[in-house]
Amino acid sequence: MSKPVYVLGGPNLNLLGTREPEIYGRDTLEDIHARLRVIAGDVAIVARQTNSEGELVSWVQEAAREGRALILNAAAYTHTSIALHDALKTLKIPLIEVHLSNPAAREAFRHVNYVAPVAVGTIAGLGAYGYELALSAALRLSGEARS
Repeated sequence: MSKPVYVLGGPNLNLLGTREPEIYGRDTLEDIHARLRVIAGDVAIVARQTNSEGELVSWVQEAAREGRALILNAAAYTHTSIALHDALKTLKIPLIEVHLSNPAAREAFRHVNYVAPVAVGTIAGLGAYGYELALSAALRLSGEARS
């Protein structure tokens, strides 16, 4: 049986579709996850969101053991969590970082990034479409390329 791609999200992503849609778009997180499952075909997607830093760290550790790749939108924890950074450093699977907006074009505190230094790549500023690009990269990097 093929290992799944983990798609993990941090705080406030449960509010997508209603929280600052001019920045984050109108798609809900459920909309995004549903599209990823269609695109992934027979590769399973484990999609989760949490507002808890410790829970996100535990899920990263689970993905390290059980996943083929990790797509991560750590949201605000991108800019604050050394614990998350340390967990991500243990990964032996591809890590693709995703942001709906472009943090580099926003407030100065968003320019600090504890995820990017350990990610294979970062996709930012492309809205929900960024997740689809991240899935394509994750599948290719983990040996399950889709055309």
